[in-house]
Amino acid sequence: MDSNVLILALASNFFFALGSQFFTYFSKKIGATWMNWYKAYVAQVCFFVWLLFKGGLVWLPLAQGGPLMLSGLIGLGAGDVLLLLAFKEMGPGRTLMLFAFQPLLVGIAAFFFFNQSIDTTRFWAIFFFILCILIFSLESFKKERHWGSKGILLALGGMALDGAGVLITRKMYDGDTSLSPLLTNFYRTMGALIFFYVLSFKKRDLKLFLPLKQLPKSEIFGVTLGSLFGTFISLSLYLTALQHAHLASLSGVAITCTIFSAFFECIWHKRYPTPYLLAAFISFLLGMKILVF
Repeated sequence: MDSNVLILALASNFFFALGSQFFTYFSKKIGATWMNWYKAYVAQVCFFVWLLFKGGLVWLPLAQGGPLMLSGLIGLGAGDVLLLLAFKEMGPGRTLMLFAFQPLLVGIAAFFFFNQSIDTTRFWAIFFFILCILIFSLESFKKERHWGSKGILLALGGMALDGAGVLITRKMYDGDTSLSPLLTNFYRTMGALIFFYVLSFKKRDLKLFLPLKQLPKSEIFGVTLGSLFGTFISLSLYLTALQHAHLASLSGVAITCTIFSAFFECIWHKRYPTPYLLAAFISFLLGMKILVF
């Protein structure tokens, strides 16, 4: 992988892992759906202002803008709701560790849709990823007398939808090299906002600005800052890398997101990692070693 692409991917993972701590806190306090709606709204405003400042705001025809909005609706809307629900159940560190399955799924899809190569020996990594899931389930059973299947299924569902959104976006990049990451993100977050606005008509108690009135100024600043880190900055860096990266390799860099998130989670809660988390992390590293190297 090109060094510039690698740096962009690493920086994207760092800011998303940092933002995920805020997402988890406010998902528990207010709700995962609202948190996703608010972070998409903050990102949309930032992309809009930045594009106006740069003179790059272009209204795309439906054939271009439609698929990008669909990718945002799927990945940043429905997918991220499942992801933040998994954050509530398992914590961001454990949830993002399960995203180790994504390089395999994205790599397989890239093989069929983009003719990118895939090394079948890497499927041995599946064993260690499944072991990682089993360790989390055992930890949940020991602590709460259930296997934690809800959090695992939510995480895997969010991963699948996020991967689908990424594939649609990459397909649009391949069809039109003039698309900039900022403009692409603008349309993707627009698709996510459409998803949440439609959802708000069904869920009458779902309001975008009402919860902010009930928060102290420090928490309003925190949720906005987390949205800037985990959505606006992270997405900008990630889609810039996505333009030129090998999809399976780019997804493989997700190992750093797990490391960053587990590190930030321990700092946030002021506690040491559990033996189960360390064991799962070792299994995760072994799987990623096979997958990436």
